[in-house]
Amino acid sequence: MSKQSPYVVQPDWLADHLDDPGLSIVDASWYLPAQGRDARAEYDAAHIPGAVFFDQDLVIDPDSSLPHALPSPLVFEQHVSAMGISRDDTIVIYDGPGMFTAPRVWWMFRLMGAETVFVLDGGFDNWKAAGRAITAEPPRIAPTAFVPHYDAARVAMFDEMRAIVDDRSLQIADARAPGRFTGEEAEPRPGMRAGHMPGARNVPVMSLSENGYLKDLDGLRTTLQAAGIDLAKPVVTTCGSGVTAAVITLALESLGTSGHKLYDGSWSEWGSRDDTPVEAGPAGAPNA
Repeated sequence: MSKQSPYVVQPDWLADHLDDPGLSIVDASWYLPAQGRDARAEYDAAHIPGAVFFDQDLVIDPDSSLPHALPSPLVFEQHVSAMGISRDDTIVIYDGPGMFTAPRVWWMFRLMGAETVFVLDGGFDNWKAAGRAITAEPPRIAPTAFVPHYDAARVAMFDEMRAIVDDRSLQIADARAPGRFTGEEAEPRPGMRAGHMPGARNVPVMSLSENGYLKDLDGLRTTLQAAGIDLAKPVVTTCGSGVTAAVITLALESLGTSGHKLYDGSWSEWGSRDDTPVEAGPAGAPNA
């Protein structure tokens, strides 16, 4: 039997450890408009006991016009400290359907120096369906001090991404749906060109999980390799706004790869400019 990612925890484990000291549970749900779900309203109605809500539209760079732009370490510290989360806590992050938006917050915590961070396998929808404990009670929060240790090497910003596309120094893995990647479907955000970055490979976010549960290591390896990703070489991950790209990052780290980055601006930045190269159709020649 293939091993599971070391960065996920199973629902049974979390159910048995809800009262552990030093455990922080984070609801990181966020939805596209087309999904017709309100993450905050759902959290207020029901969440895992003790969970705090991490608003991915609020914990951002307030000076950026891009959606979900990565906050500075100081801004992250302010928000997360108010949630009562310490960098030394065991942090378990979940979203509604599982393996959709929780990995973005998992990546952010690790980027800011937290080491014991996990994603709940299966998400909250499966947690509820199994009849596990839920509550509408707001958690009791004791503000603390989350002191970040920011690792800038894990992030690709625009100028670096432009160089990566030009010199093919890293492989590019795009988590958007196939129709958006090929340009056959319009982007959901207005004013954005369709297609993908030259040399990119398509790894649709849903291809890495089954029913909200992250594939085992053999399944992740097979999926990434089938998409044309060479696991012996570094990768930069991207998507629509930098959120689901983190699911690919989670898969790569689960397999023990190193040297990869996440392009924070993603297609919201690249596709909205008129000075960036864009290709349509399926992936072409291999990148890096």
